[in-house]
Amino acid sequence: MTARSLSRFVSAAFLAAAIPLVSPTHSATAAACAEIEVVFARGTDEPGGDLGLTGISFVEAVRFNAGGRSVGSYGVDYPASSEFTDRLAFARTVVQGIEDAQRRVEYIVTNCPGTRIVLGGYSQGAAVAGFAIGTEVPDGVPREYRSYLPAPMSPEVAEHIAAVALFGKPSDRFMADAGAPVVSIGAPYADKTIDQCIVADNICDGSPLGQPNTLHTLYSVNGMTLTAAEFAAQRF
Repeated sequence: MTARSLSRFVSAAFLAAAIPLVSPTHSATAAACAEIEVVFARGTDEPGGDLGLTGISFVEAVRFNAGGRSVGSYGVDYPASSEFTDRLAFARTVVQGIEDAQRRVEYIVTNCPGTRIVLGGYSQGAAVAGFAIGTEVPDGVPREYRSYLPAPMSPEVAEHIAAVALFGKPSDRFMADAGAPVVSIGAPYADKTIDQCIVADNICDGSPLGQPNTLHTLYSVNGMTLTAAEFAAQRF
């Protein structure tokens, strides 16, 4: 990609972050099937509506790389609350997100079988997306969480998911310090997943549990959404 193309994309991404998408993120349930649909879970308390700023930037990057294909988007419907450090709070926010993401993916598979799905998430939303494509309850998950985690999606669903893009996914240490199960990507999705972490982002780099630093807020503007969209475009 040339510097001029990158400059045009960055300008578009900043504009997208400032102006809502023309069509509502949940409109695809009633509209004709898009050739590509991005299902994205926003981060904790992230501005930017259902998609969040990172999701908006990523959707625009996917459109930029779609080669003229139609691109729909769906913002996962869940609280994205910062209170998920015990099993009941975890169930109220993360589990709601997992269930809604899985419902949306399964709806597309059933009603739009030709649509290529791109699943993504930022921060807590990256954990939601990662759990949504788990194929079994990970080893070491505390007993009190096992009854809350939704059942895995059927193996056939993996054929419809072209790519998974995770931004600032909470590290295993962060989740363990929070008393929550770690995120485990299912084997059918491993080769189609891009997991991006800014160097020294203390949410995803293995640092102890703590408040996110400034680096954790930069995924919508630092070029990583473009990198992830290019990764996805190779798999459409």
